[in-house]
Amino acid sequence: MADFLLELLSEEIPARMQAKAKEDLARLFNDALSKAGLAAQSVETFATPRRLALIAKGLPLATEAVSEETKGPKVGAPPQAMEGFLRKTGLTQDQLVERDGIYFAIVEKPGRNTADVLGEAIPAIIRAFPWPKSQRWGAASSSTESLRWVRPLQGIIALLGNDIVPCVIDGIESGRHSMGHRFHSRGPIEIANADAYVEALRAAHVIVHFSERCTLIRDGAKAAAEAAGLVLVDDEGLVAENAGLTEWPVPMLGRFDPAFLEVPQEVIQLTARVNQKYFVCHDRDGKLANAFVCTVNIVANDGGAAIVAGNEKVLAARLSDAKFFWEQDLKVPLDEQAKKLAQITFHEKLGTVADKVERVAKLARWLAEEGIVIGANADEAERSARLCKADLVTGMVGEFPELQGLMGGYYARAQGETDAVADAVRDHYKPVGQGDDVPTAPVTVAVSLADKLDTLVGFFQFDEKPTGSKDPFALRRAAIGILSLILDNNLRVSMRDLITAAAHSGGSNAGIDVANFLIDRLKVQQREAGIRHDMIDAVVSVTHGGDNVLMVKRVKALQGFVTTDEGANLLAGYKRAANILKQSGDDKNSRHPELVSGSDSADGEDTRMLKQVQHDGLGEAEALLLTALDAAEPKAAAAIEAEDFEGAMTALASLRAPIDAFFEGVMVNDPDPAVRAFRLGLLARFRDAVHRVADFSKIEG
Repeated sequence: MADFLLELLSEEIPARMQAKAKEDLARLFNDALSKAGLAAQSVETFATPRRLALIAKGLPLATEAVSEETKGPKVGAPPQAMEGFLRKTGLTQDQLVERDGIYFAIVEKPGRNTADVLGEAIPAIIRAFPWPKSQRWGAASSSTESLRWVRPLQGIIALLGNDIVPCVIDGIESGRHSMGHRFHSRGPIEIANADAYVEALRAAHVIVHFSERCTLIRDGAKAAAEAAGLVLVDDEGLVAENAGLTEWPVPMLGRFDPAFLEVPQEVIQLTARVNQKYFVCHDRDGKLANAFVCTVNIVANDGGAAIVAGNEKVLAARLSDAKFFWEQDLKVPLDEQAKKLAQITFHEKLGTVADKVERVAKLARWLAEEGIVIGANADEAERSARLCKADLVTGMVGEFPELQGLMGGYYARAQGETDAVADAVRDHYKPVGQGDDVPTAPVTVAVSLADKLDTLVGFFQFDEKPTGSKDPFALRRAAIGILSLILDNNLRVSMRDLITAAAHSGGSNAGIDVANFLIDRLKVQQREAGIRHDMIDAVVSVTHGGDNVLMVKRVKALQGFVTTDEGANLLAGYKRAANILKQSGDDKNSRHPELVSGSDSADGEDTRMLKQVQHDGLGEAEALLLTALDAAEPKAAAAIEAEDFEGAMTALASLRAPIDAFFEGVMVNDPDPAVRAFRLGLLARFRDAVHRVADFSKIEG
C-alpha cells in the first residue's frame, strides 16, 4: 500500500470554480482507478487560488492479475460469426475453450504496477477536466490540439509513496516540486510524499484546507470588528469567496467617510460586498457603521496600514459614485423618470416598458376595486404601479441593477408618497422565486400580482412560452410568484377571471395554456409541502374556475383521507367499480345513476326496468348500498358547499362497508338485462358520488 499525491499548479483559479473542481477531480480520479481495478481507502481533494490537489490513501502498488472470459458463438455457428469473434478477441479458433456447445475466449491479464496506471490516468484526467471556462496559452495555443486548462498550467506533482509517477502533458513533466505563497515564499519547495504535502505548504505560507481558511476568515473578521467595538454582519457566502481568493488569509478592518452613510445602506453593502468582497459592520445599536473588513493575502510588515489605506481609497471611490447618483436621482421626481420608460422596449411584441406600466396600473386597480386583494386602496395600487418601474432609468440602478425596486422605494418615500405606495414600489418584484419572501401588504400584493400576470399572460398570448429547459423571460418564476401571492394571501379568485383580466389586446387566446402552465407550476410548488401531483390532478379534474386557495385546501384534505385505511379501502372500491363500468361500456353513461335514483328524467324503458327490479325485490347488499348513497350524497354535497372537505371525505367514507358488501354479495352482470342495468347504475352512482370530491381514477397506487 502507498499514498498518492497529485497537485496541479496553475495561475489564478476563479474562486467560484474551486468547489466544483474538487468534486470533478475526485470523480475523474476514482473513475480511472475503477477502470483499472484499483480502489483507494480514501480520497481527499484541495483547492486554493493557485492549485488543485488530491491525496489518495492506501493505494495497492499493483493491480491483481485477472482472467477475462468472453462468451462466443455456438459450436456450428456460421463462419462469419466465428470470424468476427476471433477478430474481436485476437485469438485463433484453437485457442478458444468449448463448454456446453459454446466457445469461450479466456484471456489471462497480468497485474500492472499502479504507477503505470496512474502515469496513463493523469494526462487523461487533465485533458478531460470539465472546467466551465478554459483557455490555451503560449506558443502552443495556435494549435487546437494543445492543452486547455482554466488558467495556464505550470506544474504537476505526482508522487506514489516517495517516488515520482512519470508522465508528461503538453511539455509539462511531473515532478515533486511545488510553489509556496506568491510573496512569502521564494523558489520551488520539494515535497517528499503525500504525508508531507500539507505541512510543507503551510511552511511556505499556503493553507491548502479550504475549511481552515474559512475559519481563519470568519474568526479573524469577527475579532477585527469586535476590537473596534463593532459587530460583523455574518455572510457565509463572502467567507467562502474570500477563502477562494487567498492562500494565507488575513482579515483587516478599514473605515470610510461617515458622510457616505447618507446613502441607503443597501447601496453601501452592495458596493462593499459585490465589488470589493468586503464585510460590513454594525454598531452596537444595529445601524450600519462606517467600517468594513477586507481579507488580504499577505502578512504586511507595517501591520497592514498601507493595505488598509489602499482598500479604503478604492471603496471611497465607489461610494463617491454611489453618493453622486443618489443625490442626482433625488432631484428628479419619479413621474418625470417614468416618462423615459416610453423609450425602452419591454418586448417587441409587448411594447415598451411604459406600455407595460399602463397595463399593470389598470390591472392593479381592478384587483383592488373588485375586492380580490382585500384592503388594497385602488388609488394607491394604481399610483404604485405607475411608479414601480421608474427607477430603471435612474443613475443608481443603471450602475447597480441589483437595486431595482429597492431604490424606487427610497425615491418614492423621499418625494412624499405614502408608505403603502413606497413599499409597493420597493417590493413589487417579490417573490423573485420559490422560497423568497412573499408580500402581504395589500397594495404591494395588488401591484406584484398585476405585474406578474401581465408578463405571464402576455408572453403566452404572443407564443413566447418556455420550451424545455429554456425560459428566457423567467415565466416559470413569474407563475410561482403568482401562485405564492394567491395562496399566502388567501386570495379567493378564479384563475380564469385573472387571466381574462390580464389578456393583451391583439394577442391570441392562450387561456387554457396559461391555466395548464399554472397547474404544472402548482405541482412543483406544492411538492415541497409534501403534496403529491396525482392528488392535484384528481382535484383539478372535478373543479372549475381555478380558485387555487380552494383547490389546495381540497387537495390537502384528499391526501390526508386516502392515506387512512378508510380512504385506501374506498379508493380500492372505487377502482373496482370503475373497471366494471368501463368493461360494461357504460363508464361515461349517466343513465344508470338516474335510474337507480328514480329520477324523472329516466326514459320509459328505464322506468319500467326500475319498477321491475323493485317489484322483484332488492337484494340485501343492493338495498344497503342504495340507502348509504341516499344518505351520503347530500351530506357530501353540503360539506363541499361549505368548503368542509374533511366532512365530505367523512361522508364518503360511510360508503366503504356497503360497497365492500355489494362486491361480495352481488353479481353485477346478471343475465336479466334489467337487473344488470340496475346494478351498473348503483356503481355509477357510487362513482359519481366520489367524483363530487375528486376524480379517484387520477390517484396513483
